[in-house]
Amino acid sequence: MSYLPQTTEKKDKVLTEKQQSFLDNLIQTGGDPKKAAELAGYSGNYHQVIKALRQEVIELASDVLARSAPQAAFKLVDIMNSDQPIPQVSNKLTAAQTILDRVGVSKSDKLDVTHTAAGGIFILPEKAPIDVQAEEVDYVEERRDSEEETTSEQPYVEEASGREKEEEE
Repeated sequence: MSYLPQTTEKKDKVLTEKQQSFLDNLIQTGGDPKKAAELAGYSGNYHQVIKALRQEVIELASDVLARSAPQAAFKLVDIMNSDQPIPQVSNKLTAAQTILDRVGVSKSDKLDVTHTAAGGIFILPEKAPIDVQAEEVDYVEERRDSEEETTSEQPYVEEASGREKEEEE
Protein backbone atom coordinates (compact mmCIF):
# COMPACT_ATOMS: atom_id res chain seq x y z
CA MET A 1 0.00 0.00 0.00
CA SER A 2 1.42 3.36 -1.03
CA TYR A 3 1.11 6.46 1.10
CA LEU A 4 1.99 8.72 -1.79
CA PRO A 5 -0.86 10.60 -3.44
CA GLN A 6 -1.98 8.69 -6.53
CA THR A 7 -3.12 11.74 -8.50
CA THR A 8 0.08 13.42 -9.59
CA GLU A 9 -0.37 15.16 -12.93
CA LYS A 10 2.93 17.05 -12.73
CA LYS A 11 5.10 13.97 -12.16
CA ASP A 12 6.46 12.15 -15.16
CA LYS A 13 8.82 10.08 -13.00
CA VAL A 14 7.98 6.40 -12.73
CA LEU A 15 9.25 4.78 -9.53
CA THR A 16 10.87 1.38 -9.52
CA GLU A 17 9.64 -1.32 -7.15
CA LYS A 18 12.69 -0.77 -4.98
CA GLN A 19 12.08 3.00 -4.77
CA GLN A 20 8.40 2.49 -3.97
CA SER A 21 9.37 -0.05 -1.33
CA PHE A 22 11.77 2.48 0.19
CA LEU A 23 9.00 5.09 0.46
CA ASP A 24 6.57 2.58 1.96
CA ASN A 25 9.18 1.39 4.45
CA LEU A 26 9.97 4.99 5.32
CA ILE A 27 6.45 5.23 6.76
CA GLN A 28 6.64 1.85 8.53
CA THR A 29 9.97 2.69 10.17
CA GLY A 30 8.69 6.00 11.49
CA GLY A 31 10.80 8.03 9.09
CA ASP A 32 14.15 6.26 9.58
CA PRO A 33 15.77 6.37 6.12
CA LYS A 34 18.58 3.95 7.00
CA LYS A 35 16.20 1.18 8.09
CA ALA A 36 13.85 1.91 5.17
CA ALA A 37 16.74 1.55 2.71
CA GLU A 38 17.84 -1.78 4.26
CA LEU A 39 14.27 -3.14 4.17
CA ALA A 40 13.88 -2.07 0.53
CA GLY A 41 17.05 -3.94 -0.43
CA TYR A 42 19.47 -1.04 -0.80
CA SER A 43 22.96 -1.70 0.45
CA GLY A 44 25.42 0.93 1.46
CA ASN A 45 24.77 4.62 1.08
CA TYR A 46 21.09 5.46 1.59
CA HIS A 47 21.81 9.17 1.02
CA GLN A 48 21.81 8.57 -2.73
CA VAL A 49 18.33 7.09 -2.50
CA ILE A 50 17.04 10.11 -0.60
CA LYS A 51 18.71 12.43 -3.10
CA ALA A 52 17.10 10.62 -6.02
CA LEU A 53 13.68 10.59 -4.34
CA ARG A 54 13.85 14.04 -2.78
CA GLN A 55 10.56 15.36 -4.19
CA GLU A 56 8.72 12.15 -3.32
CA VAL A 57 10.06 12.24 0.24
CA ILE A 58 8.90 15.85 0.62
CA GLU A 59 5.44 14.93 -0.69
CA LEU A 60 5.38 11.99 1.71
CA ALA A 61 6.25 14.24 4.65
CA SER A 62 3.50 16.67 3.66
CA ASP A 63 1.06 13.77 3.46
CA VAL A 64 2.09 12.55 6.93
CA LEU A 65 1.56 16.04 8.37
CA ALA A 66 -1.84 16.29 6.69
CA ARG A 67 -2.84 12.93 8.16
CA SER A 68 -1.67 14.07 11.61
CA ALA A 69 -3.58 17.36 11.50
CA PRO A 70 -6.83 15.97 12.97
CA GLN A 71 -4.90 14.36 15.84
CA ALA A 72 -3.11 17.68 16.48
CA ALA A 73 -6.41 19.55 16.48
CA PHE A 74 -7.94 17.09 18.96
CA LYS A 75 -4.83 17.35 21.16
CA LEU A 76 -5.24 21.13 21.32
CA VAL A 77 -8.87 20.70 22.34
CA ASP A 78 -7.97 18.05 24.95
CA ILE A 79 -5.35 20.30 26.50
CA MET A 80 -7.76 23.21 26.52
CA ASN A 81 -10.53 21.19 28.20
CA SER A 82 -8.33 19.36 30.70
CA ASP A 83 -8.62 20.30 34.37
CA GLN A 84 -5.73 18.09 35.42
CA PRO A 85 -2.06 18.85 34.90
CA ILE A 86 -0.62 17.44 31.69
CA PRO A 87 3.08 16.52 31.59
CA GLN A 88 5.07 18.46 29.01
CA VAL A 89 2.02 20.45 28.00
CA SER A 90 4.04 23.26 26.41
CA ASN A 91 5.91 20.82 24.16
CA LYS A 92 2.68 19.13 23.14
CA LEU A 93 1.02 22.46 22.41
CA THR A 94 3.97 23.62 20.34
CA ALA A 95 4.04 20.37 18.36
CA ALA A 96 0.30 20.46 17.68
CA GLN A 97 0.42 24.12 16.63
CA THR A 98 3.39 23.50 14.35
CA ILE A 99 1.64 20.60 12.60
CA LEU A 100 -1.47 22.69 12.11
CA ASP A 101 0.59 25.62 10.82
CA ARG A 102 2.38 23.42 8.29
CA VAL A 103 -0.81 21.98 6.86
CA GLY A 104 -2.46 25.40 6.72
CA VAL A 105 -5.16 24.90 9.37
CA SER A 106 -4.08 27.53 11.88
CA LYS A 107 -4.74 31.24 11.83
CA SER A 108 -4.06 32.89 8.54
CA ASP A 109 -3.85 36.45 7.33
CA LYS A 110 -6.29 37.20 4.55
CA LEU A 111 -6.12 40.08 2.16
CA ASP A 112 -9.41 41.06 0.56
CA VAL A 113 -8.94 42.76 -2.79
CA THR A 114 -12.17 43.78 -4.47
CA HIS A 115 -12.43 45.51 -7.78
CA THR A 116 -15.63 47.42 -8.49
CA ALA A 117 -14.76 49.31 -11.69
CA ALA A 118 -17.18 48.43 -14.46
CA GLY A 119 -15.31 49.27 -17.64
CA GLY A 120 -11.69 48.97 -16.81
CA ILE A 121 -10.59 51.55 -19.40
CA PHE A 122 -11.39 55.25 -19.23
CA ILE A 123 -10.75 57.20 -22.44
CA LEU A 124 -10.17 60.92 -22.15
CA PRO A 125 -11.11 63.37 -24.91
CA GLU A 126 -8.40 64.72 -27.20
CA LYS A 127 -6.47 67.63 -25.80
CA ALA A 128 -7.13 70.82 -27.71
CA PRO A 129 -4.41 73.45 -27.97
CA ILE A 130 -4.96 76.57 -25.85
CA ASP A 131 -3.94 79.96 -27.25
CA VAL A 132 -2.83 82.41 -24.61
CA GLN A 133 -2.45 86.11 -25.42
CA ALA A 134 0.07 87.96 -23.31
CA GLU A 135 0.95 91.62 -23.16
CA GLU A 136 4.50 92.85 -23.18
CA VAL A 137 5.49 94.53 -19.95
CA ASP A 138 8.56 96.63 -19.25
CA TYR A 139 10.30 95.86 -16.03
CA VAL A 140 12.04 98.60 -14.10
CA GLU A 141 14.92 97.64 -11.90
CA GLU A 142 15.35 99.39 -8.61
CA ARG A 143 18.78 100.90 -8.14
CA ARG A 144 20.58 100.86 -4.90
CA ASP A 145 22.75 103.64 -3.77
CA SER A 146 26.13 102.62 -5.18
CA GLU A 147 28.01 104.74 -2.65
CA GLU A 148 26.55 102.87 0.28
CA GLU A 149 27.55 99.57 -1.22
CA THR A 150 31.14 100.59 -1.80
CA THR A 151 31.55 102.21 1.61
CA SER A 152 30.11 99.21 3.41
CA GLU A 153 32.48 96.92 1.57
CA GLN A 154 35.44 99.26 1.77
CA PRO A 155 36.32 98.83 5.49
CA TYR A 156 36.12 95.09 5.18
CA VAL A 157 38.49 95.07 2.20
CA GLU A 158 40.90 97.42 3.96
CA GLU A 159 40.68 95.42 7.13
CA ALA A 160 41.42 92.19 5.29
CA SER A 161 44.32 93.71 3.39
CA GLY A 162 45.68 95.09 6.68
CA ARG A 163 45.67 91.60 8.20
CA GLU A 164 47.52 90.18 5.22
CA LYS A 165 50.19 92.79 5.61
CA GLU A 166 50.59 91.97 9.30
CA GLU A 167 50.89 88.25 8.52
CA GLU A 168 53.59 88.91 5.90
CA GLU A 169 55.74 90.86 8.39
